[in-house]
Formats: sequence, C-alpha cells, structure tokens
Amino acid sequence: QVQLVESGGGLVQVGGSLRLSCAASGRTFNTYPMAWFRQPPGKEREFVAAISWNGDSTSYASSVKGRFTISRDNAKNTVLLQMNSLKPEDTAVYYCAAGVVFATTRPKDYRYWGKGTQVAVSS
Repeated sequence: QVQLVESGGGLVQVGGSLRLSCAASGRTFNTYPMAWFRQPPGKEREFVAAISWNGDSTSYASSVKGRFTISRDNAKNTVLLQMNSLKPEDTAVYYCAAGVVFATTRPKDYRYWGKGTQVAVSS
C-alpha cells in the first residue's frame, strides 16, 4: 500500500516556474515507477512525465519536454516535478501516481493516486 500526497501547486504567470512535490508513505515506494498526470478543466486526465523505480530513466509528454523535469529521492520517499516556462495550457490539476510498468501513459495502469494539486497559469 502506498499513499501519495501532492503539494506545491498555485497561481503563476506565463513564463514562471513551480515545483510540485509528491510525498509517499509505504515501505515499497522505491519499487514503483512513478508518474505525474494532469487534468485540465473539462478534459480527460493526461500523462505528463514518468520516472523509473531507481530514477535512471525518465519519459515526458511532447507538450512538456524541455520545460518540465521529473526526479525522485527514494531516501525521502519523494517525487518532484520542476515546471519551467509555464504556459496557460499547463493549467490543470496535477496528480502523482505509482504504477507497475514504467512510462505507460494510460491512467488505468497506475495503482495508486494522490488527490491532486491545482496549477493555474495566468496570461
């Protein structure tokens, strides 16, 4: 069992930066590939980024590649998402998820989810 709690969301202007954090509890956290998803208003949940269990591999959606960076610290049971050069279309609720297969983009493949943190980018 893994519990996930996201934090770090907020309101930021276009071009600004935010760092999201996902705090995990559970002894098996470091065995799970992790990912960030987001759900824009009125749209379906979409894949943002993923990281392997040991942090050696990462994967990004094309819409965020080069602007977002995912990382993890297994000693601290934490996954981070550094978001730079934010755009209005990045506005969404951001979710942290723990899966079984690295970098799958389908939400149904993830076993555990946090409740999300809101990110709003104003123009």
